[in-house]
Amino acid sequence: MKKLINYFLQGLLYIVPITVTGAFVVWAFSKIDGILPFDFPGLGLIIIFTFITLIGFIGSEIIASPIYSFFQNLLKKAPLLETIYSSVKDLMKTFVGKKKGFKKAVFVKLFDNSTIERIGFITNEDLASLNINEGRVLVYIPHSYNFSGNLFVVEKKYITPINAPSGEIMKLIVSGGVAEIEK
Repeated sequence: MKKLINYFLQGLLYIVPITVTGAFVVWAFSKIDGILPFDFPGLGLIIIFTFITLIGFIGSEIIASPIYSFFQNLLKKAPLLETIYSSVKDLMKTFVGKKKGFKKAVFVKLFDNSTIERIGFITNEDLASLNINEGRVLVYIPHSYNFSGNLFVVEKKYITPINAPSGEIMKLIVSGGVAEIEK
């Protein structure tokens, strides 16, 4: 019964905002069309679209941008905090941003004759800007039970790809190997 109520409440979270927004647009459209002294089909829709776009512009450019700029200037005065903030922001972008940073999960053999391998993620395959010779890549190896890790430069011959989604592999590592992988 508790699960059923949870699903109902979750459904409300999806439906109510969409329904209220739709009802508002229909109401505004009919009000605007009723106010206009002439009959121009679709003018109410154009006015609503323009109004919502204007509010979006004002919200992002006049309200959000100055707050963001103030925050950035504040961070520039505290270089250590700026480094921490930008590192965490970049790390979060690799998980939820447009540019996924942990696309390739791999096994890494750290020593030639070792049978022990670590699990990591290739984060960069082009190291020319670092003057690191070809045949090597950057591999991030996260720690278990923590959101930290180490970055290694590894020869490609010590890397074996893992055939599983990177998000699932990260979950596996952070959980210390307890989480199950969903393919």
